[in-house]
Amino acid sequence: MSDRDRWRRETLEPFLTHRTERRDSFSTTSGIEVEGLYGPADPPSEVGHPGEFPYTRGVYPNMYRGRMWTMRQYAGFATADETNKRFRYLLDSGQTGLSVAFDLPTQMGLDSDDERALGEVGRVGVAIDSIEDMHRLFDGIPLDSVSTSMTINSTAPILLAMYVGVAEERGLDRASLRGTVQNDVLKEFVARGTYIYPVEPSLRFVTDVFDFCAEELPRWNSISISGYHMREAGATAAQELAFTIANGLEYVRRALDRGLTLDRFAPRLSFFFSADRMFFEEIAKFRAARRMWARLMKEEFGASGDSCRLRFHTQTAGSSLTAQQPLNNVVRVAVQALSAVLGGSQSLHANGYDEALSLPSAEAARLALRTQQILGAEIGVTDTVDPLGGSYFVEALTDGLEERAMEYLERIADLGGPAGAIEYMRDEIHETAYDHQKAVESGALEVVGVNVHVEDETAAVPEVPDFAGLAARQRERLTAVRASRDADAATDALAEIRQMAEGDANLLPALVRAVKNRVTIGEISHVLRAVWGEYRPK
Repeated sequence: MSDRDRWRRETLEPFLTHRTERRDSFSTTSGIEVEGLYGPADPPSEVGHPGEFPYTRGVYPNMYRGRMWTMRQYAGFATADETNKRFRYLLDSGQTGLSVAFDLPTQMGLDSDDERALGEVGRVGVAIDSIEDMHRLFDGIPLDSVSTSMTINSTAPILLAMYVGVAEERGLDRASLRGTVQNDVLKEFVARGTYIYPVEPSLRFVTDVFDFCAEELPRWNSISISGYHMREAGATAAQELAFTIANGLEYVRRALDRGLTLDRFAPRLSFFFSADRMFFEEIAKFRAARRMWARLMKEEFGASGDSCRLRFHTQTAGSSLTAQQPLNNVVRVAVQALSAVLGGSQSLHANGYDEALSLPSAEAARLALRTQQILGAEIGVTDTVDPLGGSYFVEALTDGLEERAMEYLERIADLGGPAGAIEYMRDEIHETAYDHQKAVESGALEVVGVNVHVEDETAAVPEVPDFAGLAARQRERLTAVRASRDADAATDALAEIRQMAEGDANLLPALVRAVKNRVTIGEISHVLRAVWGEYRPK
C-alpha cells in the first residue's frame, strides 16, 4: 500500500465515517475526481517562485503589488458614435483599458450595405466599414496613452491597419500604440465560426500581423490566443487549456517557418481564458497554463525568458449567466472574477449581470467595473503573490489539469497538429457541451434560478435600440465615404492588395495604405476571397 493510500485510509475514511455524502461522486468539469480531503500525502509536483521558470505562481515576481491588472470592460454596439459614448463613460468610471466588440458583418468582412449584413448591423458589436468609422469610434480618446484590445479574427489585419491609420492621421507615431488584436483564427474553425478564408491563407494572414507588429508596433500584442470561445462553446477546463496551448504552439511554428526570430515575436503573444463556474479548477487552470506554456516553449523551440512567459486576459463566463433571476449573475461574476485574480490574470473583463437578456446596460457595465475595483482595493487578495500556492487541493488540481491537457496535446500531435485536428477538437467540444446540457436538464448539475430555487418571475428586458434606424444611418455614412474618396486611388489600392495576396509578401503595409484611401473592409475582404477562396467545413 502506498503512503498516499495509507494516509487516505487512516485519515480520510475516519473523517468521513457516519457522514452522508450529498451525492455519489464529486468531480470537476474535466472529470478529475475531487477527494473529500487533501493533505501531506498529496504533495505538489512543483511550486517554485513567482517570476521564475516555469512561472506556475505568476509571470512577475511581485505581481499585483507592483501593478494591478488592466480593468478592460468589453463594449461595442450599434454605431461608432454610440460605442464612443460607452467608452468615455467607462473611462470616466475608472476603466484602465478599452476592449472593442465588433458586429458580425465586420467580423465576416462584409460592409453594412451588403445584403448578407441585413438584420445584423450593430447587433452584437460596433459596425466598422471604413477608417472614418474608426475615427468616430476613438474620437477624443488618446490612442498613445490608452491600451486597446480588439476582439476580431478573420479581418483582424484590416482592423489593425485602420487603427494604425487613425493614429497616423492624428499625427501619432505608430510605435507608441499599445494594445492587442485577437487574430486567433484557429479557434474560429474549432468553436466560433467567424472564419472567412481556408486554413492555410488564414494562418498566413495571422503571421503577417506577427511580422508587422515585430517591425512596426513594438508595444502591441500581435495575437490573443483564445480558449474563452472554446469554453463558451462547451469545452471543459482541460480542453480549453489543451486546445488553446496547441493553437499557440502552431502559431509559433508558422511564424518560425515564415523566418521570424522567436524572441522578436514570442514575448508579444498573449492569451485569453474564461473564468468559469468551478472556482478552484479555474485557478488551477491558469497556473497550469503558465507552467505548460513555459515548458513546451523551452522544450520545442529552446525559448527562454520573456518568450516563455504566458500573459493572459480573462473574461468571466458569459455562458454561466442566466436570464432567470439575473441579479444572481452579480454573484457569479464576482466569484469568477476573483478566480482570475487569484490565478494571476494580467487583464480582466467582468460581465454585466443583464447580458443574458441584451447588450449590457450602462448600469450593469459600471457595476461589473466596480466589482473589479472592489477586488483590487478592498479585500486584500492582491497584497501577496499567489496566496493559494502550496494549497494541497489547488496544487493537486494544477497537476491533474496539466496531465489531462497533455493527453489531448498528444492526440492533436498524432493528427498532425491543430490545422489537422480541427474536426477532432470541434467534436470533443460538442460532446462535452451536450453532456453539460443534459446534466442541467436532468438536475444533476444545479443552476440556481434555473433548475433549483426557481421563482415564478419575468425578468424585465431592457429597451432594445432602434437597430434598423442605426443601420440605415450607417449605410448612409458608408455611401458618403465612397462618394467623397479618390476613386482611382481606391482602385489602385485594391489592385495592390490582390497582387500581394497572390504572392507571399506581408499584406499589412498595403492594407494601411488602402484604408487611408478610404477603401472599406468589405472591398478588401472580397478581393482576398477572390484570391484565396472561402473555408467550407467538412
